[in-house]
Amino acid sequence: MIYDLAILGGGPAGVAAGVYAARKRLKTVFITKDFESQSVVSTDIQNWIGTPSISGADFAKNLKKHLLAYAEGILDLKEGELVQKIEKIPDDTNGTNFKITSTKNTYEVKTILITTGSNRRKLNIPGATTFENKGVTYCASCDGPLFAAMDVAVIGGGNAAFESAAQLLAYCKSVTLIQRGTEYRADEVTVKKVLSHPQMRAVTNTELVEIKGDKFVTSIVYLDKNTGKNIELPVSGIFVEIGSLPNTDFLKGVVELNKTGHIIVDPRTQKTSAEGIWAAGDVTDGLYHQNNIAAGDGTKALEDIYLHLRAK
Repeated sequence: MIYDLAILGGGPAGVAAGVYAARKRLKTVFITKDFESQSVVSTDIQNWIGTPSISGADFAKNLKKHLLAYAEGILDLKEGELVQKIEKIPDDTNGTNFKITSTKNTYEVKTILITTGSNRRKLNIPGATTFENKGVTYCASCDGPLFAAMDVAVIGGGNAAFESAAQLLAYCKSVTLIQRGTEYRADEVTVKKVLSHPQMRAVTNTELVEIKGDKFVTSIVYLDKNTGKNIELPVSGIFVEIGSLPNTDFLKGVVELNKTGHIIVDPRTQKTSAEGIWAAGDVTDGLYHQNNIAAGDGTKALEDIYLHLRAK
């Protein structure tokens, strides 16, 4: 069988595209390890539009449920598979199709939408794993409101860290940004604006030592390299923004990637550098990465894929 489309990845971008593909009657193979996007770690997502509050686990379940509501007879779900290789192959009309090799099978398709997302870099200090989802979180936009009127810390020094701090200042009693280096990597104008807030402070030239707590986080300990002394900072929440790694190892030589490994796309259509391949969500070089944006990216890509297949 030759599919019209392969969607790779089961997060909001992939599922949004999958729902649209099924409703537009595109014969689609949907390949994903699972439906657990980065938000699965959140206990209470409050910014998924149309749903005031939902846990990360229920969010994943709802994505799968919505996809399957339209799947019968048109969309083949291949759950528990990871794509390993994408190759161009000739079709019967002297054009080009793709052969996708997964951990379990091979598929021939006319077009591909990549929505494989990314993985956040995790803290690797004592207490970080113990208190994950118990004060240690990797999503300020998801979990920020849970820490209203509390003292929190943000780990990192790039734009993502400062943008998270700016979000948290709307809820929290105080925000302390802790950076390893001596100079911030964020844009100067962003740094200046965020640090000007009266409830905001920042420390640089540090080394994280330990996260302490009981049932939940109570403090973070860091080494002040300027003085050589350990500082214990009382906080209820720790927001980690030390970067993410896009899931694009299998795409080297297939589509153009930027220096961080994200797929470069045309933001108007989500097209990649390779004819017949689109990408959406956190795996791309888009300026902002959130669930709602990913879903929009996936929908936009699917509309362009449909025109490519049916009207061009």
